[in-house]
Amino acid sequence: MRRLLILLTMLLSACGSEPPVNLNTGDIAPTFQTTRLDGMAAHFPAAWAGKPVVVRFWADWCKYCEGEMQAIEKVYQRHKGKGLEVIAVNAGQDRKTVEAFIKKIGVTYPALLDEQAKIAKRYGVVGLPTTYFVDAKGVVRGKVIGEADEATFERHALQLLN
Repeated sequence: MRRLLILLTMLLSACGSEPPVNLNTGDIAPTFQTTRLDGMAAHFPAAWAGKPVVVRFWADWCKYCEGEMQAIEKVYQRHKGKGLEVIAVNAGQDRKTVEAFIKKIGVTYPALLDEQAKIAKRYGVVGLPTTYFVDAKGVVRGKVIGEADEATFERHALQLLN
């Protein structure tokens, strides 16, 4: 596990000249542009303007990501009618890998590609999974690093919606 964390840290730190940030509660979420798994362009936060968004960073090799993404799906299904949005940003993997994993776990929220992990670096991600809860004004209202359960996601989601 330690080697994996070191490798991810090296990968994220090698992704360009922009220094990583320590994004915390109360900070404005960084903007980014990328491609959704379905091929559509994704501009954050413009495409989700005025909506609370869970921004989830993950990879298929992350042993906690699969179960947590399925837990997030349950929370998403319960609250999407109230305006909750979820985006799953894959850190450092290609489209084929991302597509196979999303199909395997059956989540319906959009998967975004970050093949060089540049978005993850901008968000200061140093381990996976990492999840940010961003309010309708683009402010980070919560952050979960590592493993969390459905109840934790539910609590953060409800805080965004209130």
